[in-house]
Amino acid sequence: MTATLDCAYWEAGRCRSCTLIETPYARQLADKDAATRALLPMIPHAVWEAPQQSRPDHFRNKAKLVVGGRPGSVTVGILDGRREGVDLRDCPLHEEGLHDAIHRTADILDELRLIPYDIPARRGELKYVLLTHSPTGELMLRFVLRTGHHLERLQTSLPEIVRTLPEVRVVSVNLHPEHKAVLEGDEEVLLTEQDTLPMTVNDITLHLGVRSFFQTNTAVAAALYRTAQEWTDQLDLSTVADLFCGVGGFAHHLAGPGREVTGVEISTEAIDAARRTVTPHEVRFVAGDATAYLIGSGTADLVVVNPPRRGITTLAADLDASAARYVLYSSCNARSLATDLAAMPSLRPVRARLFDMFPQTGHSEILTLLERD
Repeated sequence: MTATLDCAYWEAGRCRSCTLIETPYARQLADKDAATRALLPMIPHAVWEAPQQSRPDHFRNKAKLVVGGRPGSVTVGILDGRREGVDLRDCPLHEEGLHDAIHRTADILDELRLIPYDIPARRGELKYVLLTHSPTGELMLRFVLRTGHHLERLQTSLPEIVRTLPEVRVVSVNLHPEHKAVLEGDEEVLLTEQDTLPMTVNDITLHLGVRSFFQTNTAVAAALYRTAQEWTDQLDLSTVADLFCGVGGFAHHLAGPGREVTGVEISTEAIDAARRTVTPHEVRFVAGDATAYLIGSGTADLVVVNPPRRGITTLAADLDASAARYVLYSSCNARSLATDLAAMPSLRPVRARLFDMFPQTGHSEILTLLERD
């Protein structure tokens, strides 16, 4: 069967990451919506809203590229079954500006002549390059290296990097000495004075630090935040607690006159970035554990949770026992969401919607508004 997305890598059998590429996009979206509803039978059919579609291509604002090949002739993309580099610099999922930046970044890597990391041999230096592209065309570029042996070379090469990528705002090096299947290590070295990438979503400019989480699909993320605004603006709320707030996407969008909003996040870097966003309405940000904050602070009228794929786990029982009148839950995993909803029997779903953050795959984001019985 021929792919409905025009992708030379799929046709050549070089990449199989887009598992739904042979399904027309409208069918993908309908099937995904139906499958999500089936996994969440506790959400009544009547409360589901029409799914938020995405453009099927050129939607990714991030490129997480494995570096392979050899010095002066690198590949940027993925590894094949033999752990050899597969070059995907023309992947049709990346935003147009990001696509162009990937080509120029590959040129930079060829000029630097760093040795790509060889996984079977466990030698080499350059593991990944990570690029993030903002709606205004600015870039964040991160090099993931095995050691710091070439830090000085990258520092002295920064003027040339900026000449090749004049839209780059943040450049850093992540040191990842361990031989294991994680994307980055614990130590980050900034090469530029700027340490955050401005990311304008709707009419709010968020700031992404080098380790900040942000949705892969900017347009659908904007729709997610707008929907959260629309739903909550219809509620009588004076206090909002945004747990797992990251750089403050939900917190800043839900702020408003007469509404006290607090964002809570364990990462101090994310909290520092969240505080840089300027809006007409004040938002307070706290670095700390979400569960400890919920138990120790008294409960807000609305609690927002946007956890990783594993869900909110034990926090669900705390939310169920709390005095929160509403919970707004943004989930990237319908199965963990189902588990968490079952652990909150006092809170019933009153609105739900699927957001197709990841076209060509079976993944999605689900926004659910819960109201206390």
